[in-house]
Amino acid sequence: MLIVILPDDSRREFDDGVSAYDVAAGISGGLARAAIAAEVDGELRDLHAPLVVAEANGTSGKTAGTSPAARSAGAREVNVRVITKKDPEALGIMRHSAAHVMAQAVMRLHQGVGLAFGPTTATGFYYDFQLDKPLSEEDFPAIEAEMAKIVAADERFERMIVPRAKAVEMCRELGQKLKVEHIETGLAGEETLSFYRQGEFLDLCRGKHIPSTGHIGKAFKLLSVAGAYWKGDASRDQLQRLYATAYFDKKELTDYLTQLEEAKRRDHRVLGKQLELFTISQTVGSGLILWLPKGAVIRQTLEDYLKVELRRRGYDAVYTPNIGKIELYQISGHFPYYSDSQFPPIDLSEREGQKPGEGERYLLKPMNCPHHIMIYKSKPRSYRDLPVRLAEFGTVYRFEQSGELNGMTRVRGFCQDDAHIFCTEEQVADEFRGCLEMTQTVLKSLGMNNYRVRLGFRDPNGDKYVGKPEVWDRAEASLKAVCESMNLPDMSVEAGEAAFYGPKADFVVTDCIGREWQLGTVQLDYNLPSKERFGLEYTGADNAPHQPVMIHRAPLGSMERFVGVLIEHFAGAFPLWLAPEQARVLTVSEKSEEYGREVEQKLKEAGFRVTGDYRGSKLGAKIREAQLGLIPYMLVVGEKDAAEGTVTVRDRLEGDIGAMPLAEAMAKLQAEVAAKTVRQVADGGAPPPPIDRGPKNEY
Repeated sequence: MLIVILPDDSRREFDDGVSAYDVAAGISGGLARAAIAAEVDGELRDLHAPLVVAEANGTSGKTAGTSPAARSAGAREVNVRVITKKDPEALGIMRHSAAHVMAQAVMRLHQGVGLAFGPTTATGFYYDFQLDKPLSEEDFPAIEAEMAKIVAADERFERMIVPRAKAVEMCRELGQKLKVEHIETGLAGEETLSFYRQGEFLDLCRGKHIPSTGHIGKAFKLLSVAGAYWKGDASRDQLQRLYATAYFDKKELTDYLTQLEEAKRRDHRVLGKQLELFTISQTVGSGLILWLPKGAVIRQTLEDYLKVELRRRGYDAVYTPNIGKIELYQISGHFPYYSDSQFPPIDLSEREGQKPGEGERYLLKPMNCPHHIMIYKSKPRSYRDLPVRLAEFGTVYRFEQSGELNGMTRVRGFCQDDAHIFCTEEQVADEFRGCLEMTQTVLKSLGMNNYRVRLGFRDPNGDKYVGKPEVWDRAEASLKAVCESMNLPDMSVEAGEAAFYGPKADFVVTDCIGREWQLGTVQLDYNLPSKERFGLEYTGADNAPHQPVMIHRAPLGSMERFVGVLIEHFAGAFPLWLAPEQARVLTVSEKSEEYGREVEQKLKEAGFRVTGDYRGSKLGAKIREAQLGLIPYMLVVGEKDAAEGTVTVRDRLEGDIGAMPLAEAMAKLQAEVAAKTVRQVADGGAPPPPIDRGPKNEY
């Protein structure tokens, strides 16, 4: 007998061998029709899979959670939650099934298709194919039509478990050499493997899947095709990655496609070129940003603003080198933990006349924190010295795969607005709160008030973390208490999102068209200062050595990524205080050029970033050009203005707002800059999709 415990804590008895579908049907026919999957004892399951699977010793199921009374009665207990379209897990399950349907459609239309991986992402799914014929958008209608036929056929997803040797044999018979290799290398420790079949299509896959293709519905769309490499290795097979998305509701799909169109209009790579903000040269290297003068103005303005805030909050500026000995990062744990995302070590053995590996080895700096730690450690510290707050706009380097690079938002070299605080245990709450408040202040100054705070905690089953569990528990409790005391918006705890050395609070900002970006972060660290790592100390009031606590914080994160996000958020139309060109003087005719230049000079002397257009072109053409250049204000001057000392102010958003004395116009602009006013009009309005963190770990 099996006792099923439902989410409302009610209990129902079933015979052994029942599935979640049987449970749903036992509750109501409507629930059975709506059900697409289940959560069984916290684990996602296919709807028709048995709730309890027999084991080799003749017993079955999990009994750890079974009550003594149930065990004495020979029964087992299992917690079951039936998943329908309304549940948050449902969309990902459906999209993974849609990826299989897309692959099935491609194989029907093309010969000799090699299958790689078909995972979901937070905004859709993709499948990597090995094909002789290049796919293009012209192929999309035919693929979508074939997918519609498969969905209409309502073919059931059937799971089968086979021994490892049988799995290899099946993939060889199917002619899927990439799957064979993956089984033999990537899944070397698996004794049995699972396959899913719908109709004639069979694929190696962990699952989970919806019951049948009909549950996908009609709200799916192919989006784009791109190049990819087998397992992300540029030396391996070239693949074609077909991107798509799917929703349960057609309106949600329409809203998402509308958002995509708006995102294309705001693409920072396009606007960055049009507005002359940055460039990337393949001669310099992929993922390395060259800031053009106008883009440099934005970055410098942000840095100057932050430097004022840092001084006001008691930070000391420091500078550190762009490389360090590999031993430094071995102590911190960044090497080898981050080795896959780092540039290869620089080995000086040959230069020093030594055998390979015997000389000094250096790394391009992947993080600033080990360098700041060594600055703290450069002299003895007393409790009277704490907190020590060290800040740096430090450049770091990460080796991102070429296929993952994306303009300014995914790069190989970037500058972090980094700072590290070394404090006593008693100072942690105030210091952490101060870091959160600074991040809030910075976001507010940019009009980015729509954000949520994600507390990244350790996954108890994860193996990437350094330090003892009890230390992690203390750090997480401290962080959570501070955040709860501040009543932060939409705060959530997510296991597995912590840094490898400590828990963190991430600010996830929603831009004006509904997309989410993880920007500022504050991290609490009890591990790097420990004796097992850097052995940091300060002398306490008791004259004994004590270990400080470390806080890592970056309100913006990467300057490159942050500016890339700002370009898209504002669609290139920056608020006045941040705009590369704040105003442009436009002359009605050549007769007012002398006065126009006088106005321009006075604005420059007042600290404004201003240019003048003194060409003989018509005024309307000059205005249109300034509008297209997204200049916040235009100051039009004619002969009458020259005689009266006025300017006619034209607002990019509001249009002509009339003539006024030059001093009054300058005061208006100065007030707007001082207040850091954000007046941009938000476009779009599509519902926000979750942030896309890339593919999940699936076959």
